[in-house]
Amino acid sequence: HRKEIEKRGYNRIATVDIMDEEGEIKIPVADNKWIKYDIVGSHLQNYDFMINLAHFKGHAMGGFGAVLKNASIGVASQNGKAYIHSAGKTEDYHQMWQNLPEGWMSSPENNTPFIESMSAAAQAVHNYFKAKNGIVYIDVMNNISIDCDCDGNPHKPTIADIGMAASLDPVALDKFCLDQVFTLPNDENNDTKALLERINQRHGTRIVYRAEEAGLGTTKYEVINLDK
Repeated sequence: HRKEIEKRGYNRIATVDIMDEEGEIKIPVADNKWIKYDIVGSHLQNYDFMINLAHFKGHAMGGFGAVLKNASIGVASQNGKAYIHSAGKTEDYHQMWQNLPEGWMSSPENNTPFIESMSAAAQAVHNYFKAKNGIVYIDVMNNISIDCDCDGNPHKPTIADIGMAASLDPVALDKFCLDQVFTLPNDENNDTKALLERINQRHGTRIVYRAEEAGLGTTKYEVINLDK
């Protein structure tokens, strides 16, 4: 990772911190239906606030990815990622793929344990920083494809750039972004069919409603347009 950081010049822009390069810690979860804690890099303890900058796009397993996924999978250590993906079955990254929720690709209901585990982990990180100086959440809605940036060969973007949105409430923010895509008319610039099918098939919208049920935020929001 350090060699790749140097090669790409990231360290010439700012100090780059690999959160779990010196181990991991467990932080409590409020929603313990599937996971009993969240496993994050030990360096998380070095910070008293967070800026969660996420790219809103599709995702092969989560349906879509934005700030809630970024707070959960993005902040989790390697073992923490395995714990969330497997909905509490394993903390061993090498055993993650054989411990995914059974039939997660076949129906929305089968993927629910993973989606709700992400929600719980996102809330754990939010609550951790709530006791400090909090988190600012930002979603960038551009180059929207059905695939995640973690895909080495992603599908080309099919939706024109929408813009950026920010909030102190990650639930409201992700719900707003979902609404933008779900209400976007299909035309020569936007083909939303594949992304909407991906989100629905993976039960992706469940993350915002589970997070709301757990008290992380609200799906109701008011939009303040800074361009106006």
